Amino acid sequence: MTKNKKRKDFLFEGAEWDFEKLKRTYDAISEIALNDLGLDVYPNQLEVVSAEQMLDAYASVGMPLMFKYWAYGKHFAQQEEMYRRGRMGLAYEMVINSNPCISYNMEENTMALQTLVMAHAAFGHNHFFKNNQLFKEWTDAEFILDYLSYAKDFVARCEEKYGADAVEELLDAAHALQRYGVFRYSRHQELSKKEVKKRNEDRLRDKEQSYDEIFERTAPNIFVEEDDENVSLSKEQQKKRKKKLGLPEENLLYFLEKNSPVLIGWQREILSIMRHLAQYFYPQKQTKMMNEGCACFVHYYIINALYDKGLLSDGTMLEILKHHSNVVLQFDYDDRRYSGLNPYALGFHMMMDIKRICEDPTDEDREWFPTFAGSDDWRSVLKDAWSNYRDESFIRQFLSPHLIRHFKFFELYDDSEDDEYEVTDIHDEKGYRRIRNTLAQMYDISHADPNIQIVDVDLTGDRELCLEHKMRDDMILDVKTAAEVNKHLSILWGYDVYLTSVDEDGTEEVIYD
Repeated sequence: MTKNKKRKDFLFEGAEWDFEKLKRTYDAISEIALNDLGLDVYPNQLEVVSAEQMLDAYASVGMPLMFKYWAYGKHFAQQEEMYRRGRMGLAYEMVINSNPCISYNMEENTMALQTLVMAHAAFGHNHFFKNNQLFKEWTDAEFILDYLSYAKDFVARCEEKYGADAVEELLDAAHALQRYGVFRYSRHQELSKKEVKKRNEDRLRDKEQSYDEIFERTAPNIFVEEDDENVSLSKEQQKKRKKKLGLPEENLLYFLEKNSPVLIGWQREILSIMRHLAQYFYPQKQTKMMNEGCACFVHYYIINALYDKGLLSDGTMLEILKHHSNVVLQFDYDDRRYSGLNPYALGFHMMMDIKRICEDPTDEDREWFPTFAGSDDWRSVLKDAWSNYRDESFIRQFLSPHLIRHFKFFELYDDSEDDEYEVTDIHDEKGYRRIRNTLAQMYDISHADPNIQIVDVDLTGDRELCLEHKMRDDMILDVKTAAEVNKHLSILWGYDVYLTSVDEDGTEEVIYD
């Protein structure tokens, strides 16, 4: 750290903040973020909120506009009670992936903490949202606020027209299946804000104008040939039927929205809303560690740059570093506060490690990372990583032996038939690569989430919906939880649901019937 300038050059003094101090400090942060780090961000909208408003944002999954739902109210009441009793704290900030990028800052924050969270959220998270390929492909920052406003108004109109109980039952079922309401592989079709808004309005108007309850409930299914009703289909006919239905289908909400025999127009539209919200949050689930690591690296660099320019006092710097250290702290496994790997800690240290490898590499670094070790261009390496990787691929590509030793990683093998664990990999040449691959796999959502797909529908008989769970590493479903979720699924489908679990040898086991 360099020697600070005179007191009059500081951006602010003391703990109290006001909007003039916020503006002056924001401008200084922006100068470093844009001209030194070269970040590319959406326009920022900073909101200073109370503790109750932050709790409300917690309860509604962090979105500024959200329809009413009892679960959100329940979460709000629980968290408010814990906060009032001092049993939990609140986030210093919250940020929305939108254009403009909305950042919530707690009004209880000191000015030093406001400086930290502006650098963290308004520039770190903002840059990641705008530039990471997953967010660019799957989310629409331009339109999300308009879509939330549309969804809120639509659900409210449905409650008035069809009753709160009917809407609540539908939302309960959709929430239970929201984890399986995303497309994992197919590409998102890019539409402009006006096109999406017009599409939603046209679709809703057409459904309301053309809906005929007698026709909806009595017309034959378009996927069944008239001559084949009440007759067993051949394998070729079954194959043709599955192809028309797009089976197998991993997006359960999408299939139900399009094909449920019992849902009517407004119910299908609510499923569509829940499906779009699930898809919006899907990239965040895949990039939690990278997103937080990027924001921590950005705020750490900016705060140190402000201090080196003499714009922050020693006392301010110490307060900021205290908060920063708490955020990126990794507890030991035997600490009662341990709850697994801290994504802030792993992400921040990996990005600092990339900077170290670019500036001052060891022989080991040159061997492992020959393309950028010693290049000095750490800005380009980090911005490329922030744009083109998710958690799993980032770890697989950039986790170094140096950090594996720093975090004291090793690999255990757990065989359900053995009484003891087996240490399979430690800090050696083969161990580093296996540990890195195993850790990366832990962040792979497609591996962590159960693989459940709709594989068939008995349209010629009792319309039973058939689902299949493909087991990995002999991991079975929890039967009780699966039964509860499938009850919601059967409500949306309207007929029986049949779930089997298939192991890697092809052996089937009935989980739910």
